[in-house]
Amino acid sequence: MKEINPDRPLTEAGAAAVAALAQRQRRANGVLMSAVNYVGGQVEDGLRRLPAPVRGQIDNAARRALEASYQAAAKSRDGAWAQVASGDRAHRVLATISGALGGLGGLPTALAELPVATTMIFRAVQGVAAEHGEDPTTEATRIECLRVFGAGGPGTQDDGVDTTFIGARLSLTGPALHGLLGKVAPRFAAVLSQKLATQAVPVLGAAAGAGTNFAFIRFYTEMAHVHFGLRKLSREFNEAQVLDAFHAALAAGRLTSGGST
Repeated sequence: MKEINPDRPLTEAGAAAVAALAQRQRRANGVLMSAVNYVGGQVEDGLRRLPAPVRGQIDNAARRALEASYQAAAKSRDGAWAQVASGDRAHRVLATISGALGGLGGLPTALAELPVATTMIFRAVQGVAAEHGEDPTTEATRIECLRVFGAGGPGTQDDGVDTTFIGARLSLTGPALHGLLGKVAPRFAAVLSQKLATQAVPVLGAAAGAGTNFAFIRFYTEMAHVHFGLRKLSREFNEAQVLDAFHAALAAGRLTSGGST
């Protein structure tokens, strides 16, 4: 990993790389995620299909899934898991299969499948971190992977990488980790709400579960490329200039597309 160079001005090539990341973020929540919204019968309708006790427990379910994934994803990069390709495609296939199996029995099996799907996504995000020059086995990188889950998801109004996370240097302590989970879990819960809604009907939920898992792992790997791409550029150039250029590129994209993401 390159040393941080906070004084180096952002070059033309660096600005082009930043603009490409902004475009990648805008496109991530595109056609496929819109299709998932349609499959779910719209977020609000899907949530109404969930039992009230489940709706009230989704935040806790998100937090437990993220905590379990944070621990399991590190171990899954060793042993038999090391034989699985590190690229996005293998994880998409496995997550799709997991979603289909989780939807076979409706809501109970969907809830049981949730930690598996989350760990699969987490592991794919680790692979992206490695592509951008970070060591996926370290706790510091796993923290950064966890932050990617704060990128929101389909149907949310705050989709995209939270760049306040890019420059933060979180101390690796238990309270700090729990604090980060407290920020990330509610945003991830918005994604899980729709995933569970689409899988709530037995058998039919298998197709929906496969589709949503494929879409979600695609979305979060794309967000991971943005997150770790910005981190890499912030190590090479002045961080404030990198983030200012990123926000400017996002704003320009919204203007040219009529305000949509």
